Amino acid sequence: MKNIDGEILVVDNASTDGSFDFFKNRFEKVDFIWNRTNVGFAKANNQALKIAKGENILFLNPDTIVPEDCFEKCIDFINKKNCALGVKMIDGAGIFLKESKRAFPSPTTSLFKLSGFSKLFPQSKTFSKYHLGYLDENENHEVDILAGAFMMIPKKILDITGTFDEQFFMYGEDIDLSFRIQKAGFKNYYFAGSCIIHFKGESTKKGSLNYVKMFYKAMSIFVKKHYGSSKAGMFHLSIQLAILSRAALAAASRLLKFNIAKTKKPDRVILICGTENEFVNAKKIWQPEAAKNDIFKKSETDEINADDLKNKIKSSSVTDIVFCEGKLSFKKIIETMQFIPQNINIQIFSEGCHAIIGSNDKDVAGNCIIPESYE
Repeated sequence: MKNIDGEILVVDNASTDGSFDFFKNRFEKVDFIWNRTNVGFAKANNQALKIAKGENILFLNPDTIVPEDCFEKCIDFINKKNCALGVKMIDGAGIFLKESKRAFPSPTTSLFKLSGFSKLFPQSKTFSKYHLGYLDENENHEVDILAGAFMMIPKKILDITGTFDEQFFMYGEDIDLSFRIQKAGFKNYYFAGSCIIHFKGESTKKGSLNYVKMFYKAMSIFVKKHYGSSKAGMFHLSIQLAILSRAALAAASRLLKFNIAKTKKPDRVILICGTENEFVNAKKIWQPEAAKNDIFKKSETDEINADDLKNKIKSSSVTDIVFCEGKLSFKKIIETMQFIPQNINIQIFSEGCHAIIGSNDKDVAGNCIIPESYE
């Protein structure tokens, strides 16, 4: 929030991980809303929106990391375009997230997405229309849908369109609001000028049938609301076909992962990128999680050169890398993550919160190492 006059509102949907006790008496400048039940994504965001005072509203998922200049860049873009926007997103492994830019769903685009055809033809205007795979991820584009993980919308637009539709419990509410923004005469933009981390696997597993069913339910509400019940029947048939296709793919995927899991894993070599002090602290936090044969290596640098780092990873047989936020900015870490080989596990150590976090598999919950003294 540097250089920005703003407020932070956090809504907790009755989480069961000890969040209330952990955050008690911390972050005095943050306003917390503690729900006793899980009221869903849409309703929880609406609770915060009712008391928000800003000219621009950012709906931001908690499983994200933003670079230091992100908000300033986004506000500047919004002021120039008079629009709503989403940003480029990567996951915890540094891989671009296709949901950063999307088109509105139709029976065919939803079928191609859920059945897996969009993955087979990632740049096709026909099969990959849902994720707009034919548009360059490193350029700004006018798009249909803003991802709910990061939606920045001027309050004056929300005053016209209204808030999230609480019919949607999870998934679809961002599509619905994006549709209403366009219907009101405003534009939605995919902004590539800033990139955030959005850790995956922290809610519904994207590869599961439960996700497909929840997505189907959300899309059914959207189609009936905006396209009428005549198209809903066709949409229903498309999704049923997609569910059958996904079931077969999920079974094959589980078998493959089981066979991979049976192979012996090599000893870990953990490369910690940071100052001498950060190296010592990060190693101390990691130590209780360390295996007997884990090897720690240090890369002490104020700046990171991606090519040099890749060479070091290769020459030292590195399996895990820990970026220390401090001397290194989140912006630099996010930029560098996108060049790290995908077989390397990436973790981030932030001195300010005394924890090491990472998420290298979109289908499972991420890793968080917190010293006992801070739990």
